[in-house]
Amino acid sequence: MRSVFISHGAPTLPFEDVAARHFLEGLGSDHPRPKAIVVVSAHWETPIPMVNAVERNDTIHDFYGFPSKLYEISYSAPGSPELAGRIVDLLSGARMTVGIDRTRGLDHGAWVPLSLVYPEADVPVVQLSVQSHLGPGHHLELGRALAQLPDDDILVMASGSMTHDLSSWKGAIEREEPDWVTAFADWTDAALLEGRTCDLLAYRNAAPFAARNHPTEEHFLPLFVALGAAGSRAKVERIHSSTTYGVLRMDAYAFN
Repeated sequence: MRSVFISHGAPTLPFEDVAARHFLEGLGSDHPRPKAIVVVSAHWETPIPMVNAVERNDTIHDFYGFPSKLYEISYSAPGSPELAGRIVDLLSGARMTVGIDRTRGLDHGAWVPLSLVYPEADVPVVQLSVQSHLGPGHHLELGRALAQLPDDDILVMASGSMTHDLSSWKGAIEREEPDWVTAFADWTDAALLEGRTCDLLAYRNAAPFAARNHPTEEHFLPLFVALGAAGSRAKVERIHSSTTYGVLRMDAYAFN
């Protein structure tokens, strides 16, 4: 079982006729079916790593101003308190302080892509939060602490965005991609494929237009969790690349 990083795009992705949606719809059939899924979403930020431990996941509509049909979507996948407990043990064993949330469901960074990949909502899902103030190195170690899980057929799915400058969002799905988006995505792709982990950890200073593509870091940090979960000698494959709204690169990677 490979760990994956996917770009989840806008909440309306399930209704958009774009390449990223069609890619996610085929992802479940292109990979072995997991026993369970650990989703690391950019939309759950906490001071310390938190794991949700519920019997059944509620659907969190953590956005406003979108079409009413989007708020009617329910993705009530089962949870797994047992897996949540195992994650706590793994992170604690890596000397990380970790907490459990026994009420939280899935935010749209989790349920939007999962509703396309596993539309039946029949695979147990546990969500893990990000700590944006702790940076890339922390999230790489977070992933490394979870490295046992893919060996046990548990999918680590990191959900963020290859680029995420919403200030340049102009509303039209089909827009020409600006050079500053292309340059950042190309640099990241080369660094991943060439195994330049040190450069990736320093991407804020090393990558072109890093701060413009990620004014805040929460949508890029899940990438490091997926990379870390594959171990120190991870093989990297870009499994999708496309753009929506011009400024949102929807690239996805698999690591094993």
